Amino acid sequence: MTVLRDPLAKLCGRLMLGLALLLLGFAAAPAQAVTLNGEGRLCHAVSGSDVPDGSLESLRYACAGTPEGYHRGSLWLRTDPAKVVLARGDLALLVHQTRFDRLAVAFTYADGQTRWQQVRQGDYGSHWRAGGQILFEAPERSAKLSSVTLRFDRLASYGLMRARLLPKGEAVVQSTGMAVGVGAALTLLLVSGIYSLSLAVAVRRQYLAWQAGWSATMLVWGALWSQAHLALFPGLAGTVSAQLATLLACFAIAVATASAVLAIERSVVPRWLRTGALSLGAIVGVIGIPLALIRSDSLAAWGNVLGLLVVTDLIAVALCLGWAWRRGSVEARDFLAAWCLPMAVLAFIHIVDVDDSVWGGGSKLLVLAAATWQALWLSASATRRLATLRVERDSARESEALAQQLARRDPLTGLPNRRGFVDSVTPLLERARAEDLPAALLLVDIDRFKSINDIHGHDAGDAVLCEIGRRIARWEGTMCTAARLGGEEFGLLTVGMDGMVLARFAESVRLGIASCDHREVIGERIVTASVGVAEVRPASDFQQLYRLADEALYDAKRGGRDCVVIQRSSTAAPGEQTDREAMTSR
Repeated sequence: MTVLRDPLAKLCGRLMLGLALLLLGFAAAPAQAVTLNGEGRLCHAVSGSDVPDGSLESLRYACAGTPEGYHRGSLWLRTDPAKVVLARGDLALLVHQTRFDRLAVAFTYADGQTRWQQVRQGDYGSHWRAGGQILFEAPERSAKLSSVTLRFDRLASYGLMRARLLPKGEAVVQSTGMAVGVGAALTLLLVSGIYSLSLAVAVRRQYLAWQAGWSATMLVWGALWSQAHLALFPGLAGTVSAQLATLLACFAIAVATASAVLAIERSVVPRWLRTGALSLGAIVGVIGIPLALIRSDSLAAWGNVLGLLVVTDLIAVALCLGWAWRRGSVEARDFLAAWCLPMAVLAFIHIVDVDDSVWGGGSKLLVLAAATWQALWLSASATRRLATLRVERDSARESEALAQQLARRDPLTGLPNRRGFVDSVTPLLERARAEDLPAALLLVDIDRFKSINDIHGHDAGDAVLCEIGRRIARWEGTMCTAARLGGEEFGLLTVGMDGMVLARFAESVRLGIASCDHREVIGERIVTASVGVAEVRPASDFQQLYRLADEALYDAKRGGRDCVVIQRSSTAAPGEQTDREAMTSR
């Protein structure tokens, strides 16, 4: 078990280290990047949505305060020349995807020329980038770039808008790195979801199905947020994707809550705590519906309510897991270890505003990385637990098989006992009946064995039986099986031999036993045996054979011992007349 846990622990440790290094690499935007939505860097104006783009110079911009009344019209945002110095022309604008109908970007130059670029809901063209961002590159001209203007038609919330200016080369590096990081996270979530689902089907564990559902939800959410789905479904660009991402984010929290709480046995956690955690998760999932549909200033307020509920839900789940862990639940221990990083990340992003960092991925990239870690940890934990159960099950089966084998073996001689002999002769007799072969049972009884025990002791008698058992075992094969039936009596059943061939075989058994050397044990070389043989054709059942062989053995004993007596029967029916032949050798 230790050998099994160590590689999994090392694997999870390496994955955690890799994720940490990835996040450290994304930790902060380069010094060249300028975040526009802060410190009053943008001046704003509001107009009707029917105002043409060319009117940007005629609008009255305010560089202080917060814009209002823009939800059904157009919000114009222009860089403040006093706070944003555009010293170079090879600039790119990265805007975080949010809810709007159309976004037009104007690059205005010192010679008065303006170059427009735009995207609209359902059509981002080639401007979309991984990480939920939209890229606009300033055209290269000899004139100096003087200002950048953004026009949003029917923007949902100005407070959720994020935009950065940075050199084009740096934008390419960040976009590529973001694509690699997001792609890796989504791939790991996909693998984890498929693996958890296969485990759920194979072992029929409900919590594994919930875990697979959570991985699938986070996978779809990650694809929608990062805009990876636009490679296949470009028509979903814009508000629809943002709304679906919000809905799935809330649904993912509800599924994760159910996955963690339902994995714990009901008797381990108090009912009120279990019900409370599940109810909080369900409330978060339900709130996702109105939150996905809102396109007004109340979106930020609803977001604050959701954040409070998520933190409360995390505390409730942590209490459930901690309570169950203290009462010895292995599932709670694994889930608590898996939830540590996501809980820490969610707490961190609610305390610290990181939406402008991590190369523009912000809090959502951190959540995606934490979710990937959680999925990998839970998959590894489930594998470890199931592997442990499988090892224990295989060990139990091996022990059971060994016990059954020992129950069919004589511990002294190693030959099958009576029970094992009956089990082994059954297929031989069935074969003899199917192929119309003769069958014969040889009962071998050691002559005067009681006197050996009385004179030399039971240890010497056991040694004699072991030596004879080793000799009899030599005749075992596909057509013959041997056993110690009890005391000093042995048995051999053969198929396919009759007449003189059988008589010679029985005689060779008697002579083989007599040839065993026992001088080291009892001081005498020869110990003889009497052999009673029952020959039947067609083959009968074992009990009939044993009755006939026992009668033959009795005759051999009564005839002076150290001889072979054969009883032949043309049928197996009891009570029929049999032929008797005695062969004696002394």
